[in-house]
Amino acid sequence: MRTDFPGLEAFLAIAGHGSFRAAAAQLNLSQTALSHRLRKLEDALGVRLFARTTRRVALTAAGRELLARARGPAEALADALADLRAKAASPGGAIAIACLPTLAMRHIPGALAEFAALHPGVGVRVLDLSAFEIAERVRSGEAAFGVGIVANAGHDLDVEPLLTEPFLLACPAGHRLAARGAVAWSEIEGEALVRVSPHTGNRALLDAALGPRREAMAWRYEVQHLATAISLVSAQVALAVVPALALEASGAPGVVGVALRDPSVSRRLGVLTRRGEAPSPLAEALLRLLRARLVPRQPR
Repeated sequence: MRTDFPGLEAFLAIAGHGSFRAAAAQLNLSQTALSHRLRKLEDALGVRLFARTTRRVALTAAGRELLARARGPAEALADALADLRAKAASPGGAIAIACLPTLAMRHIPGALAEFAALHPGVGVRVLDLSAFEIAERVRSGEAAFGVGIVANAGHDLDVEPLLTEPFLLACPAGHRLAARGAVAWSEIEGEALVRVSPHTGNRALLDAALGPRREAMAWRYEVQHLATAISLVSAQVALAVVPALALEASGAPGVVGVALRDPSVSRRLGVLTRRGEAPSPLAEALLRLLRARLVPRQPR
């Protein structure tokens, strides 16, 4: 006997929702069309799968038996089809994601290890870029999604905020300010500081938050990457103002982070996707793993 996939789909939807109306909405069918699919399946099997009254829908003994045996294979088939569809959309069965280098160093590896165990054979391209470049790669479709600074996303992308992290003063452990609970910007005006390039999202956030006060700071050095700035702090060349996750990811010896105030500055990280387009099932699976690692981790 040929498998009645539309009828089986209708049966599983009704069993899952306990309602013809909700099942019809899920499958984008009219209730009449849904009932027709189920009736054809029941006629082909020669049994009734639901006991229907005006008030409730309940599985019959035959319906319970079919549900127990069909649900697992049906879900596995749906996952297989989703994987094939995603691989067809991405040559070589690979997906590409864009993220900040600090995330690529600290959180992406663990998420990729979990993803590889769930989806063996699927390749992932990690584009560790600046906040502005992340938005561009998502906008162009090169990256399935991006995790970057919300403020740099632009109005033509969909944004799902994930977490807010503060900027900290990175200083050597033996520095006079290292043991302080918080430091005002006015207290570091005479200190040698290193900052990142003006073409980065972090620089734009700091410049906007400080306003004219930024001209009073002794920006002695300028680098392209946060990791380089933290290395200069570790070598006791200068102090740096960096996001908390960057300091955590660096693992630089002898460097501590101190809270900044007057003003306090933070950045908001989020998931960037193309407007109105959901990521593929594979990309969404990887995003779930990454989200689980990031959302509970509000920095100290």
